[in-house]
Amino acid sequence: MAYVVKEIFYTVQGEGGHAGRPAVFCRFSGCNLWSGREVDRASAVCRFCDTDFSGTDGPGGGRFASPDDLADAVRNAWPGSTAPNRRPFVVCTGGEPGLQLDPLLVRALHVRGFEIAVETNGTVPLVSGIDWVCVSPKAGTELAVRTGNELKLIFPQFGAEPKRYASLPFAEFFLQPMDGPRRVENTQRVLEYCLANPPWRVSLQAHKWLGIR
Repeated sequence: MAYVVKEIFYTVQGEGGHAGRPAVFCRFSGCNLWSGREVDRASAVCRFCDTDFSGTDGPGGGRFASPDDLADAVRNAWPGSTAPNRRPFVVCTGGEPGLQLDPLLVRALHVRGFEIAVETNGTVPLVSGIDWVCVSPKAGTELAVRTGNELKLIFPQFGAEPKRYASLPFAEFFLQPMDGPRRVENTQRVLEYCLANPPWRVSLQAHKWLGIR
């Protein structure tokens, strides 16, 4: 299969359990919950997405004919060596990476030494071998991925309240305030909820504050 990728870039993870960690982001094109076109937003399952995942016009983006080609592009985006016992880190995101991330690509990335994380909406089953699974549930969907390292819930979402997911076998639970005109109010609500309901933890989009991708 050909892999369709919006962009590949080196940055710092801004959210969740790996916040602050240098990473290569491999953003796959396409999603099963929204076309990515503004004209379709009102009818999308997920209407609050703030990510441009359409096409292949981002830095490092394109169509990759083989898993080795894509894994080489990811490796080339990593700046150089790492500390002893610390592997380079790639975050496979989207869009919905589960639509394209397959066993051959997982193997190719591992061969190049990468620790692989995925950020998924959880509606598509994932292949085995991924090192860190972050599921971000969306209202109106059924989870196909019901366990992992991290559940990161954008809050608030009517129909996707935290209590719906608190009993799932994830290692960590994060609430992240929904961006937009009510961001300040949503941040306060997230703070109050996490204080009242451990083990939920606050996740903030630090990359936006830092002015990085």
